[in-house]
Amino acid sequence: MDNVLTPNKLAHSWLEDALALLFGTLMISFGVVLFRQSGALTGGTAGLAFLIHYTTHVSFGVAFFLINLPFYWLSVRRMGAQFTLKTFCAVAMVSIFSDLHARFIHIDQLNPFYATLFGNIMMGIGFVVLFRHKASLGGMNILALWLQEKSGIRAGKFQMVVDACIVTASLFVVNLPMLVVSVVGATILNLIIAMNHRPGRYAV
Repeated sequence: MDNVLTPNKLAHSWLEDALALLFGTLMISFGVVLFRQSGALTGGTAGLAFLIHYTTHVSFGVAFFLINLPFYWLSVRRMGAQFTLKTFCAVAMVSIFSDLHARFIHIDQLNPFYATLFGNIMMGIGFVVLFRHKASLGGMNILALWLQEKSGIRAGKFQMVVDACIVTASLFVVNLPMLVVSVVGATILNLIIAMNHRPGRYAV
């Protein structure tokens, strides 16, 4: 039947991929800014980068970029050179943008709980944009996508468990109320991924 919806068989163009990387990383990096200003946490390699940033005052962008370096080996072997190149570019862009936003935006008053929840929503949407264009933010994203491709384990559910563990381990960095809202925020982020990025649903 002509009116039946079918998956799009056309691959994304290089321009579409480039714009997706730009828009996705801008959204994610702005979520990082909200986290950093409110003192919140998240999971994955970004969560580890925040721990390093909060405890050593090393720039989040620098810490995030360096933490991801070991995961590219798995990415090249399991996900391919194209995926790895896009992921490397996405990680580099988030690392740069997360420090660059502060040069253009300064928020004088910010509710930390609202910022944490809204930041996770922005990051979740940004992740979906990257995943749809065969890219990720390295680290646990690579492992989650590889597990989804090989065993059908949903990327969002796997990251939800990992993120909850990382955020919970960060209790010594933040107070209990902020820890609770960080866990809720990480759950929302991964629910967005789980609902919008399922194996076999999209052709490109």
